[in-house]
Amino acid sequence: QVQVVESGGGLVQTGGSLRLSCVASGRAFSDYAMGWIRQAPGLEREFVAHISWSGGSTYYADSVKGRFTISRDNTKNTMYLQMNSLKPEDTAVYYCAAFKGHYGSNKYGDLSSWGQGTQVTVSS
Repeated sequence: QVQVVESGGGLVQTGGSLRLSCVASGRAFSDYAMGWIRQAPGLEREFVAHISWSGGSTYYADSVKGRFTISRDNTKNTMYLQMNSLKPEDTAVYYCAAFKGHYGSNKYGDLSSWGQGTQVTVSS
């Protein structure tokens, strides 16, 4: 069973930047893909980005392409989400998630575990 813990959320102004981190434990980190999911109040949750076990394959939602960068350091069991040019519509709770397999997808059934979430608030 994989446990994940996110950190790095906060309040930032429009156009600002934040970096989220997620530390995983419980299974060899390089065995599985990782991803970020967000949910804003009143909206459906959405996959923001995911990254394969090696970091060689990534996915971004159209809404964040060109602004967010997902990465991982398998030597530190840590995944990151660098968020630049933040917009008020990026305001949400961001969840770190571990996939069951080597590659990510946009299917919640492919996830093995989620974190508690970290709040990101972008003020206008």
